Amino acid sequence: MHPESDSPPESASEEARPAAPAPDVSGKPRRKATYADLEAVPSHRVAELVDGELYVSPRPPLLQALAKGALLGALDGPFDLGRGGPGGWLLLHEPELHLGEDVLVPDIAGWRRERMPVMPDVVGVTLAPDWVCEVLSHFTAVLDREKKMKVYAREGVRHVWLVDPLRQALEVYELNGGRWTPRGTHTGQAQVHAEPFTPLRLELGLLWRR
Repeated sequence: MHPESDSPPESASEEARPAAPAPDVSGKPRRKATYADLEAVPSHRVAELVDGELYVSPRPPLLQALAKGALLGALDGPFDLGRGGPGGWLLLHEPELHLGEDVLVPDIAGWRRERMPVMPDVVGVTLAPDWVCEVLSHFTAVLDREKKMKVYAREGVRHVWLVDPLRQALEVYELNGGRWTPRGTHTGQAQVHAEPFTPLRLELGLLWRR
């Protein structure tokens, strides 16, 4: 990876691919996917709109679900509830983000309470998060690393974590001048103090346990 980049490198050979529309035999430009297309996707799939394309992914495999649950459990008490930590955050599991024309569903997202004092009672959140975590699988890694990271940079999301259970790795990125700067890759059983949650000593091994 270059020292600074607006899209981290790929690490998977597969991706969540755009749902194929009916072919347009008229030669007209393909229409953009809409929120109605997203709503038509079965509820057991994850649907997102990025750059006018509808991306449909399966629910996460068990390794990814375990890592996501363990990470949210580690962060929720000290940062969302203020138990044994500073509080000051709202953390949500798979919120639907409406960012311009794009609709994204990160695995976990967090807002500082000074920016979101009260969680709105809505389906789609229009306020960009301060932190996002994507848990990579072979279905979603390229979509997460490429297209979604570009949207997060455009919307000013300050911190992104990429968790890869297969590699047992946590990649930490910070947005500087509209570009992603890597702040470290932590692997295996490391104990990590990572922005923006540096008060916590995160035991990475908890994310990979079986």
